[in-house]
Amino acid sequence: MAHRNSVVHVAVGVVRDAAGRILIAQRAQHAHQGGLWEFPGGKLEPGEPVLQALARELREEVGIRLAVAEPLIKIHHDYGDRRVLLDVWNVNSFSGEARPCEGQAMQWVNAGQLSDFAFPAANLPIIAAARLPAYYAILEGSDAESIMTNCQRIIGNGVKLLQFRAKALVANDKQNVLEQVLQQCRQHAVEVLVNADLDLDISQAQGLHLSSRALLRLDRRPAGMRWVAASCHNAAELQHALAIGADFAVLAPVMPTASHPDTPPLGWQRFSELLESANLPVFALGGLGRQDLALAQTAGAQGIAGISAFLV
Repeated sequence: MAHRNSVVHVAVGVVRDAAGRILIAQRAQHAHQGGLWEFPGGKLEPGEPVLQALARELREEVGIRLAVAEPLIKIHHDYGDRRVLLDVWNVNSFSGEARPCEGQAMQWVNAGQLSDFAFPAANLPIIAAARLPAYYAILEGSDAESIMTNCQRIIGNGVKLLQFRAKALVANDKQNVLEQVLQQCRQHAVEVLVNADLDLDISQAQGLHLSSRALLRLDRRPAGMRWVAASCHNAAELQHALAIGADFAVLAPVMPTASHPDTPPLGWQRFSELLESANLPVFALGGLGRQDLALAQTAGAQGIAGISAFLV
C-alpha cells in the first residue's frame, strides 16, 4: 500500500490508432479505483525513467511496443488515501496489435466518447487534453469583412478550435458576425468558443472563454457549456480556473508581444514552472507561432494559442 505522504509516480499513455481512436481499459475490481476505466500505464519502478516505464507498462498490459511518445500533461491528485503524479504522454506510434494481456476489458473509442465512461477523478484533465487539439486560434479583425477573411484563413490552416473575440466590432454587428462565423465553422468541424466579455447569445457555440477578470468574478463553472476556457497570467488565476472547473486555460504572455509591449513575458522556464501545478490543459500564448509547438509541448503546454499565428 502506498504511504500517505509519498507520491506514486505513474506513467500514462494516451494511445491512438491510425483512425485516431484512443485505447482505454477497465481496472480490476480489487485494484485502487477498481471497476473504473483508465488509460494504459502504471507505476514507475525505483530509479526507472518515465518513458522506460511507459514502454514496459504498454508491453505488459496491452502487448504493444512503444515507438514514439510526446508529453501531453502532468496531473497531481490527492485521493485522500494516496497522492499520485500522472505523467501523461501521447502515443501515436507503436508496433504490435493491442490485446488485453491481463484479462482486462479493453476498448478503442473516439475522443468524444471518453466522457461516456467512468474514470478516476485524476483522469478528468487527461480526457480534456485528449479531446483538445494542439492549436487554439483567437479570431479578431477590424470589421466584419476582415473577421470573415481571417476566419477562412484559420480554417484553411487546419485549426479546429477557435475563440470569437472580435473586440473591434460595434455592438450591433457582433451577434450577426458571430452567426456567420458559426455557420462557416460548422461546415469544417471547427469548434467555437465565444469570449464572455462580448455578452452575446452563445447557444449555438461550443463554449465560453473567460477573460481573467470574468474568471475571478465566478465561483463555479458556467452551466450548459461543452467547453469553458480561461485566460490566465499567474498561478493564482490558473488555480482559480481549476477550482471553478474550467476545461483548459491560456497562459500569457510567454514571449514579448507587440500588443502588450510593457508586459514582462514569462519566458519558457517560468511558464513550465506554472504548469507543474496547473492540473489542467494550458495553451501557450504571446509572441509564438506554429513553429513553436514542439517547444511549447516540451514545456508542458497543450499547444499554441494565437491571433496572427494562424493567419499565414
